[in-house]
Amino acid sequence: MLTAGAVLAALLAPATATAHAERHGRDVPRLTDRQGRVLTLHGWNIEDKTHRGDAALTAITERHLRDLRAQGFDFARLLVFWDDLEPSPGRYSRGYLRKIERVLDWARRHDVKVVLDAHQDVFGPAFGHRGIPAWATRTDGLPFTAHPDDWFAEYFEPAVQRAFTHLYEDADLRRAQAAMWHTLAARFAHHPAVLGYDLINEPMGERRPGEDLPTAARRIEREQLTPMYNRLARAVRSADRDAWLFVEPTPVVGEGVPTGLGRVDDPRVVYAPHFYDTAMEAGADYDPGAGWIEAYERAVTEYPRRYRVPVVVGEWGPPDSTLPHMNRFYRDAMASLGRYASGWAGYVWCYGGGYCALDRTGAFRPNKELTAEPYAEAVAGTVRSAGYDPGAGVYRLSYRAAAHGSRTTVLSLPPGSWRLTATAGARVLHGPTGRARVLAAPDSEVTVTATPDRPHRTPLRGAARSTGD
Repeated sequence: MLTAGAVLAALLAPATATAHAERHGRDVPRLTDRQGRVLTLHGWNIEDKTHRGDAALTAITERHLRDLRAQGFDFARLLVFWDDLEPSPGRYSRGYLRKIERVLDWARRHDVKVVLDAHQDVFGPAFGHRGIPAWATRTDGLPFTAHPDDWFAEYFEPAVQRAFTHLYEDADLRRAQAAMWHTLAARFAHHPAVLGYDLINEPMGERRPGEDLPTAARRIEREQLTPMYNRLARAVRSADRDAWLFVEPTPVVGEGVPTGLGRVDDPRVVYAPHFYDTAMEAGADYDPGAGWIEAYERAVTEYPRRYRVPVVVGEWGPPDSTLPHMNRFYRDAMASLGRYASGWAGYVWCYGGGYCALDRTGAFRPNKELTAEPYAEAVAGTVRSAGYDPGAGVYRLSYRAAAHGSRTTVLSLPPGSWRLTATAGARVLHGPTGRARVLAAPDSEVTVTATPDRPHRTPLRGAARSTGD
């Protein structure tokens, strides 16, 4: 999660004034499943940053996955930490792997796809956070000062920046990181809930004297992140030939700066930027006239268009959804994401305040209910058009059914009563709560419409009271 301070805004000022030619994301490739169906992922991050060791992941219960699915979401980005997985060099925690597997088993039970995210905040525990183990942290004795009121500023501390350089450049740390990923992939390659692996969360690096932040970010992405992703892709593929590999740029992309990442030589790569605005992260309201969403969309669609990879936004959402313009923000953001992304994971699925999706009663926090809308989880064919009109509450999907393979298209519907209609030759079958299947004749043209009938929103009762299942 990006919590930006004044330092980031100041460093980025020159770059955010640069305009780019307007483009659209309709030619960005789409994510697919093992049956070749076109996927759309709507979901949330699930995390436990508080507990470690024997207590790791205990804040996540089956109810998190059940409630997620009950609101129509089919996707979770699960945060996992290298410092918990490998507390000392070469010694992997079997207990931690079992805890990850328990969450994945819950996801399978509730039909939620999961991406395992190798998460780091400010590198790791050597600086008071989570991520890369202390034994893999090398600072060359450079200074570090904590910034309790703006932790993202800690990324610019000399010791933290040097630690990233060593991670990227030191041969033994490269091997250790690759071995960590091989261990995860070997354990979960055949788990049916695992869609893919996010190789590192919000990677940063070391600025050189005289570099502004956008220039440094593009260099780090080009010269350090691209080789790292290729190394880690090989490590994963030695154990798992099928999962999608999610690669992130630096967080600077959030300010409309196109990435410097190069090609990752793997056929199943997903570009996974985060979608945070500096001003809103610092507590400001959304400014519809500032053009931030438009600049972000232009920036993040350049890489997937060039390298022909799908996009899934790994994190997004403001810390305060109660501000006056947040209803407009969620509507604008959902419309933008729908134009180019195969999916997204909001931050974060928890029961409380701040970034939490839900309050302690299990009801959506203000405006976050706007993320729960109808969509096509999987389309067996070529999508012609798909869109949701939030004013009318109507969703419409048009596609050409596949000539071969799966005939089953799956729709996800938020809580409420829905009327579904389809063109002649297609059958609509209602499945588990909130889902419907469409069976179509091969190579036929299909239009499916979902219209609300007595729309209904209720709290997820008891969600906050449960401590486990």
